[in-house]
Amino acid sequence: MSGVESNPFADPELDNPFQDPSVTQARLAAPPGMEDYNPFSDVKTTGTTPRSTAPAVSTQPAIMKPTEEPPAYTQPRAQESSAAAAELLRRQEELERKAAELDRREREMQSLSASGGKKNNWPPLPQQFPVGPCFYHDITVDIPVEFQKTVKIMYYLWMLHSGTLLANMVGCLSWFCVDLNRGVDLGLSILWFILFTPCAFVCWYRPVYGAFRSDSSFRFFIFFFIYICQFGVYVMQSIGIAGWGACGWISALMGLNKSIPVGIIMILVAVLFTTLTVLSLIMFKKVHAMYRTTDASFEKAQQEFASSVMANKTVQTAAANAASRAAQGAFKEQI
Repeated sequence: MSGVESNPFADPELDNPFQDPSVTQARLAAPPGMEDYNPFSDVKTTGTTPRSTAPAVSTQPAIMKPTEEPPAYTQPRAQESSAAAAELLRRQEELERKAAELDRREREMQSLSASGGKKNNWPPLPQQFPVGPCFYHDITVDIPVEFQKTVKIMYYLWMLHSGTLLANMVGCLSWFCVDLNRGVDLGLSILWFILFTPCAFVCWYRPVYGAFRSDSSFRFFIFFFIYICQFGVYVMQSIGIAGWGACGWISALMGLNKSIPVGIIMILVAVLFTTLTVLSLIMFKKVHAMYRTTDASFEKAQQEFASSVMANKTVQTAAANAASRAAQGAFKEQI
């Protein structure tokens, strides 16, 4: 009851717990400015002088910046992708073309078998002609696609060979017109045209045609042997030794001394012979390179030759007759 009966108007310091000497001493020992410190106020001040505040912290979100910028989109990548797509399209078109070519060849083979087999169509002679074609010649049907270009070039080379021999005959004729002592050259030029035109077709074009058609090692070796000889003939014709029936460079210079127009004609023929020499060497190397990519070999050529010889009816008949005669002779000796 003493608390209730106390005088409310009395000095409050009498009952103030903070009037304790230890509390008062601690309050006096506090650093200056702590009296005015309010932790809930926005501005921290000490008396009339505002207190120094920490630097303002940015309220923006933290974003990590890369040390290196990513490479920008470059045009070469797009070009590489477009080039790859174009290459794929090209290969697809090539495969489709080869498939169509094989399909066409298969249909032609079926039609040929249905009609009774292949019929000779070369040389292309009229039906009223007394002599018919001797060979079947169709590069697009007989030759594989990857070898057709080479065989066509060889065919055109044979045509150039024939045209050069014809031009050589004209050149020798013109040379004979200005020099009557060149009758031997004119006669030999006519003989070379008549003889070498069909012989070249049969002796080196047909072997290379059959070699690529059936991948025959034996035909390849026949072509190489004969074509080397043909190359030597081209070299001699390009030189043009007088009396050999060829308008080569030596003969052209001799004709040029007799007549300038005749000399010009013979020089053109010499150029044709030189062109044939160069082209034949190039094609020989090309055919030989393609031959090495096939399965052809010398052992295979020997086997093909043996099998073809033994399969020949004439050889079989001759061998049977020889064996029967030998048996009869041995029987007579025993008797």
